[in-house]
Amino acid sequence: MPAVGAALPARSPLHPAEPEPLTAEENRALRVLRRFGTVGALFLAFSSLGAGAAPILNPVLDIPVLRLFARIPTVSLAIGFTGMGMLIIGWLLLGRFARPGRTRLVSKGQLHRTLAMWIVPLAVIPPLFSRDVYAYLAQSEIVARGMDPYAMGPAQALGVADPLTAGVANMWRDTPAPYGPLFLKIGSWITGTTGNEVADGVLLFRLLTLLGLGLIVWALPRLAERFGVHPSTALWLGAANPLVLFHLVAGAHNDALGIGLMLAGLELGLRRLPYRVAGDAPPPLARGELRYILLGAVIITLAATIKVHAVVALGFFAVMIARRWYGRFTDLVRAGGAMFVVCAVVMSAVTFGTGLDYGWVGALDTPAKLWNWIAPVAELGQLGGVVGIALGLGNHTASIIAILAVLGYVVAGAITVKFLWESLRWRYRPMIGLGVSLGAFMMLHVAMQPWWLLWAVIPLAASAGTSRFRVAATVVSAVLAVLIPPTGSPFDGRSYIQHQAYFAGAIIIVGALIVVWRTAPLLLRRESRGTPADAH
Repeated sequence: MPAVGAALPARSPLHPAEPEPLTAEENRALRVLRRFGTVGALFLAFSSLGAGAAPILNPVLDIPVLRLFARIPTVSLAIGFTGMGMLIIGWLLLGRFARPGRTRLVSKGQLHRTLAMWIVPLAVIPPLFSRDVYAYLAQSEIVARGMDPYAMGPAQALGVADPLTAGVANMWRDTPAPYGPLFLKIGSWITGTTGNEVADGVLLFRLLTLLGLGLIVWALPRLAERFGVHPSTALWLGAANPLVLFHLVAGAHNDALGIGLMLAGLELGLRRLPYRVAGDAPPPLARGELRYILLGAVIITLAATIKVHAVVALGFFAVMIARRWYGRFTDLVRAGGAMFVVCAVVMSAVTFGTGLDYGWVGALDTPAKLWNWIAPVAELGQLGGVVGIALGLGNHTASIIAILAVLGYVVAGAITVKFLWESLRWRYRPMIGLGVSLGAFMMLHVAMQPWWLLWAVIPLAASAGTSRFRVAATVVSAVLAVLIPPTGSPFDGRSYIQHQAYFAGAIIIVGALIVVWRTAPLLLRRESRGTPADAH
């Protein structure tokens, strides 16, 4: 048995063998693919000037040449759909070089360069796909002015005429903020710096998003190595995902910071935790192990003060600690109790330290006011309402959806408990349990948004290397990526614009693919599966 404080293995013994580098032909194809996606990102960036979720007081309208895009919305939208399609196709084609079990894989450095080239054009543009960043600005300004964002909406606190309120979607102007106190406090520093300059505030919030994405890119490959998944496979699915590019980067959503902190907390918390398999005797404490466990729990709790979903990770982190000992129920109780104490102390310190209170817990149901058409629970409730009307029972859609929303929380909670227990019994990796549980909470919410599923996809990308999961996650990500138009609006009364833009974009994409086929035919040639897929 190793001596106390000795270095112990901290990653899976099923760690994949080091792959060979890409061939010269594959590297050439990768360079073509990288440029293809970069052109798509540039298309999407230019489309934001005329088909994005632009601020009401749009500074682009004062810039010669660039303001032309705002005057040709159908063309701008077609350019946007073209960029979306090129990035999605580019990501799918890139996946052939990151497939589990492949003899030659794209390197982390090559993926980092590709990701950087696809992100840069989207980092300095007006918001796309959603107006949520304007709500961040207005709610943060409420904090900056010393008022309670969990008791009133922007319209009541700032006034309807305020420039920061003007950009907020109508349905969120009178609702309290559903975000954690740390996020709104950071946001208050941003609005304190930018004042009423909405464009500057958007750019600083996107900088915060890029910080979160940086944490994801840092932690994801390290967690993947720990759980026996090749880092390139994890980075392709978790970081280069079009949902990340479209909604976390272009949309500037705070989920990036929440997920990034959650993953960073897990990586640091596991830094000194030895890897064990069922039946092994627990090794003695490694040097610094308890310190890193505490640090990890603190950072995960900070993630929960950005978006509360991250708190689920504390439960599965407790399972990892319990499995590090004997994996008994009593071990889980002790580890869970420690996580609860750390969470309570850190969350209270942040909540009261920011000058706010626990009113933010009561405001967490604010998103449920939106019945999103892509949410299965909302669609089921709408169908129930239609059936009720058809049977002459009246319109009870709201009541049905309210009941289904509660049932959704109950089912997601039950799934979480099941995976906590099954993970403790060594039937699942805790990281897989975390991804499935977060996915259940997101899928069963009446206001589910496409980017919410990244809370599930990214942890699973770090821990599940099977080709079956990869195919399912790839399909879901690609489909969800095309459901929300760049404007973030439903085109009420102008739906024909969307169809025209889709058609024009499809023609351009076909032309671009012909160029790719002539330049790098390898990319569009069916690959022979000469090596077995990752089986663990």
